[in-house]
Amino acid sequence: MTKKTDDMPEDIAALAFEDALKELEQIVGRLEQGSVSLEQSIDIYTRGSFLKRHCENKLKRAEERIEKITLNKEGTAGLEAFNDQ
Repeated sequence: MTKKTDDMPEDIAALAFEDALKELEQIVGRLEQGSVSLEQSIDIYTRGSFLKRHCENKLKRAEERIEKITLNKEGTAGLEAFNDQ
């Protein structure tokens, strides 16, 4: 498995959010079924951890990019950076 500098496997880093989430859901399903060996469980759990982190990073970046349209006192529309607080 080829790694990037932050230890995220390149194949995971290249995934779109939806694809990573789908694979993560499949991993969770396999682990819940208990139909894999202990060694396989460890391997897919590790991959699932990377997928989870990848999805979280994608969501964080998306939130940072969200801008909302605001009106100032003069009624002029503008953009304001997303702030969830």
